[in-house]
Amino acid sequence: MKTYFLFFILFFLSNTVSAQDSKKIIIHHSDFSEINEAIIPDAVMLSGNISAEHDGVLIQCNKAYFFEKENYIKLFGDVVMNQGDTIHMNSKYAEYNGINGFAYATGDVLLRSPDSTLETDTLHFDRGQNLVHYDSFATIINKGNTLTSKAGKYFLTEKKFQFFNSVTITTDQGTIVKSNHLDFYEVPQHSYVFGPSTITNEDNYIYTENGFYDVKNDIGKLIKNSHIIYDDRKIEGDSIYYDKNRDFSSATNHVRITDTINKTIIKGHYAEMYRERDSMFVTKKALISALTEEKDSVYLHAKRILVTGKTDQRVIRAFNDARIFKTDMSGKSDSIHWNQNIGLTQMIGRPVLWNGESQLTGEVIHLLNNPISEQLDSLKVLNNAFMIQKDSLGTGFNQVKGANMYGKFKENKLYELDLIKNAEIIYFMYNDNDEFIGINKGICSQIHVELDNNKIETATLMVAPKSEIYPKDELPENAQKLKDFQWRGDERILTLDAIFPESELELESKAIENSVIQRQEAEEPMEVLGETLEVNKEKQPTNKQ
Repeated sequence: MKTYFLFFILFFLSNTVSAQDSKKIIIHHSDFSEINEAIIPDAVMLSGNISAEHDGVLIQCNKAYFFEKENYIKLFGDVVMNQGDTIHMNSKYAEYNGINGFAYATGDVLLRSPDSTLETDTLHFDRGQNLVHYDSFATIINKGNTLTSKAGKYFLTEKKFQFFNSVTITTDQGTIVKSNHLDFYEVPQHSYVFGPSTITNEDNYIYTENGFYDVKNDIGKLIKNSHIIYDDRKIEGDSIYYDKNRDFSSATNHVRITDTINKTIIKGHYAEMYRERDSMFVTKKALISALTEEKDSVYLHAKRILVTGKTDQRVIRAFNDARIFKTDMSGKSDSIHWNQNIGLTQMIGRPVLWNGESQLTGEVIHLLNNPISEQLDSLKVLNNAFMIQKDSLGTGFNQVKGANMYGKFKENKLYELDLIKNAEIIYFMYNDNDEFIGINKGICSQIHVELDNNKIETATLMVAPKSEIYPKDELPENAQKLKDFQWRGDERILTLDAIFPESELELESKAIENSVIQRQEAEEPMEVLGETLEVNKEKQPTNKQ
């Protein structure tokens, strides 16, 4: 008994001296202590209300084995470790090394910081690097957000969690982020994903392989192999910005928007979309392609294209040098408006339309199609309507004009026209042997034209007709053209590539350059919302979710 009491006094004095050295583990209190070399060599067995300290870390437990020479302690039962106001840890069992500041905890581990709590089975704590890591399933609660993963790290200085295996963030707004490699900053609740990742909520599905997401404000920036799917649309681009609260997203470079219901694809190098308003805006080599019932695509291009309306009530407005192209038809005007609900396409501002070899012009051109079959049904050319065709043998130009023109289509080809009010005609006539007869020039109140394979077959002058056939050499050159004649054949769009002006084609090379730069930036720290955060570059093995 005296030997035991003497040891206790020596032990107490030793710890009092050790208190001068912050690198030593200090035992402040224990209800009982014992040395038994047979059971635990080189250790003091402590029990009952144990409190200890090491370099600012306060330790509490029910039972402990203290190895003073090794500056090492094993802790059992209701273990508590506190590091100031930054870290509080509870567990059933723990080990602490005073030499290197390593701690190990297992059994219902609960780690708390001012902003988060972490629950797991086993945890490692490196005080030298201010680093916590775990390799067992963990749940983290951060201001209403729930994070789960199979492995991860927590950097105390940066207040950053880093996950490498099947991580999921569920926000209090209902957004779910899934990835195999994700960095999450407690403040200001920013996450960075690397590799295949998804972000979903009740409205949208987002996929990316490199991106940033503000969990608190539901704002994201996606910069590699990214797309958003909502309702019937899929949005792709080299860089995508997303704001859930505004129902807004924008995409930059190689933008592609697929509308599966309306069988349309929209391309460009910049686009903005407002989901709630059912609207989108596309510019920089903007192009819309729509598949018709005949499996033939119609293409629409303009400097700016605005699409509004619900799925079956789309309205498209293309302005600033709008152009349309189809295998058997093309045209251009200052702007083109298309209303899906009524099947009306309006070409406004110096419009010109080519159907086969026919050039049609006027102040306004209306194309009407059957909303169900989507086939062209009829057209209207209003105010100074003019149709020109090159003479089949190259002698001159066949022409008809009037105040207004009304035409009908069959299988997307014009087969009849009516020119109303102040109608005029110039027609180069041939016999059945293709021998030139003369130039028929006439005027009347109305002309009815029938076409075969887009070529004038017959022209009937009605209501006070006056016409005369002239030999070509008896009709002066200027008289062979009606007033306001303007052949715009050099503007005709013959291929899909020709739908773009040269200035628009230059955007393609710039977009490629920007795409390369963005891929490089994906490997660098990302600057988001005015804040630059270093992205941890440590490579870790990842598993597919």
